[in-house]
Amino acid sequence: MSEPTIRDVTYQLLRELGLTTVFGNPGSTEETFLKDFPGDFRYIQTLQEASAVGAADGYAQGMRRPALVNVHTSAGLCNGMSNVLTAAMNHTPLIITAGNQTREMLLMEPWLTNIEPGMLPRPWVKWSYEPVRAEDVPAAFMRAYAVAMQPPQGPVFLSIPLDDWDKPARGAATVRSVASRVAPDPDGIARFAEALGAARHPALIYGAAIARGQGWPQAIALAEKLQAPVYSAPASERPPFPETHALYCGGLPFAIGPLAKRLEGHDLAVVIGAPVFRYYPYVPGPWLPDGLRLLHVSDDPVETGRAPVGESLIGDAVLALEALERLVPPRAEPVRPIERQPHGMAPHPAATGGAADGEIGALDLFRALREAAPADTVLVEESPSNLGELHTAWPVDKPDSFYTFASGSLGWNLPAAVGIALAERDSGRNRPVLAVIGDGSFQYSVQALWTAAQHDLPVLFVAPRNGQYAILKAFAELEETPGVPGLDIPGLDLVALAKGYGCTGERAETLDEVRRICAEAFSRKGPTVLEVPIAKTVPSLL
Repeated sequence: MSEPTIRDVTYQLLRELGLTTVFGNPGSTEETFLKDFPGDFRYIQTLQEASAVGAADGYAQGMRRPALVNVHTSAGLCNGMSNVLTAAMNHTPLIITAGNQTREMLLMEPWLTNIEPGMLPRPWVKWSYEPVRAEDVPAAFMRAYAVAMQPPQGPVFLSIPLDDWDKPARGAATVRSVASRVAPDPDGIARFAEALGAARHPALIYGAAIARGQGWPQAIALAEKLQAPVYSAPASERPPFPETHALYCGGLPFAIGPLAKRLEGHDLAVVIGAPVFRYYPYVPGPWLPDGLRLLHVSDDPVETGRAPVGESLIGDAVLALEALERLVPPRAEPVRPIERQPHGMAPHPAATGGAADGEIGALDLFRALREAAPADTVLVEESPSNLGELHTAWPVDKPDSFYTFASGSLGWNLPAAVGIALAERDSGRNRPVLAVIGDGSFQYSVQALWTAAQHDLPVLFVAPRNGQYAILKAFAELEETPGVPGLDIPGLDLVALAKGYGCTGERAETLDEVRRICAEAFSRKGPTVLEVPIAKTVPSLL
C-alpha cells in the first residue's frame, strides 16, 4: 500500500470538516491540488475569482457553515479581493486557498509567484499563511477552519506551493472542535439590563449578527418585554428584526448628524450585533444627541475598540439578547408612539418625482415583483440608488430572506445569489431566489450567470436599467461636484449578456410584462435575467 500523500490527508480532513464543495476558477498552480479530484467532492466552477468568492460567501451564509474557495495564486487572489473585503465585513467564514510556484523556484520569484502570500490579502482576512513545510499543510487547514469559525467569523487565506501535494504525509490530520460563540460577561450584561430597566425612553438598535445567529425570536422577545422601539443599524447586510413588527421603526441613517437627530428623545440606546456605527457620507454633527447613553454588544473586539462613543461589551449577540430578556423588568406599553419610516431599513426614502407617461417607476416595479414572487422568496439586493423604493415595496418579515453586502463594494450580490440558490437546493428548503441588481452593478461579476446556468439554478435576476450611476449623481449633488464624467452608462444590452452566458434573457416594457415574465421564471428550471427600463431619478442621500 502506498504511503499517504499531503493531498490524501488534506482531502480526508476536508471530508471530516464537511468541506466537500469547492468554489473556484482553476489555474496552473492549483491543478496539483485538484489532480484526481475525488468523486465525493464537488467543484463549482466560476469564470473569474470574484465570482468564486462571492458565490462561496452566499453559499456559506445559506448553509451556515464555512465554504472552501480555490483561486489562482496572486493574480486570482487580486481578482477576488473586492469580494474578500465583503466577506470580511459580512463576517462570513471562508477558507480561501491558492497555489504558489514550486518551492525550489520561490527564491527567484518566477512568473505568477505570490511573493508575499501572508501580506497580500490583508487586512481583509483574519489569518493569512503559507506553510513553511509541506508536512504542515493539513494542520494549516485545520487552523484555518478554526480561525474562520471563531468569533468574529470571517475569511482566512492559505497559499500552498504546487509541489507540496504529492509529498508524503506524516500521519493523519488532527481534527478538533472549535467554539463559535462567546458569552458576554455576566456582571457587564447585568449592568446593561439594569440600565435598560431604569431608562424612560430606551431604543434597541439591532445588527446583522442577530440574523447570522438565528436570533429573531430572541430579538422580538426582548423588544416586546421592554416595549421598546427597534431600529436597524446603518448598512445592515441582514435584517435583524421583522420589518412588519409593530415595534420596528426602520433603519438608521448612515451619516453622523442625521443619525444623532433620529435618536433624539431617547435616553438610552443599546446596539446589539452591529458596529457603532457605519457612516458615509460625512455629515457633521454630534455622535449622539444630548442626554443619550449608548451601550454596545458585539463579538468583534475590533468593532468595540473603534466605536467613538459608548460602553462596550464583548459577546455573542443572541446570547446577549437572551440574558437581557431574562434580567430586564417588563413594561406594559411603549412610553410614546412608535415612529415608523415607510422605507424600512433603507438609509434614504424613495426618490421624489414620478415617472413620465410610458415609463416604469422603481417603486411600481418593486411592488409588481413583490406581488408576483412567492411569499417565501429570498431577496438579494445590489441596487444602491433604489433602496428606498425596494424596501418600501418589499418589507422583510421572514428570517434569512434578505441578503446584501456590508462593504459597499459592488460585484458581490450577483454571484452571492448563485451561492444562496445552491444552498437552498442543498439544504432542501428550495425557496425561490430573486436578485435585484442595478445595470451598473450587474457588470462587476456578470460571469456568475454562467455558473447559475450550468447548475440549472432557478434564480430570477432583475436589473432595473436607468442607464446611469444614479447613486453617484446623488453624491455629486451632496458634495457639490458638478461636471463629473462617467456617470452615464448607455448602450448596455443585459438581455444579450444573459443569453450569452446561457440564461433566459427577457426585457419588460410594462408592469404586465413584468408579472408575466416573473410567473414564467418562477416555474423555470434555470436562471432568468429580466431587464426593466425604469425612470431616471436621483435619490436623496439624507
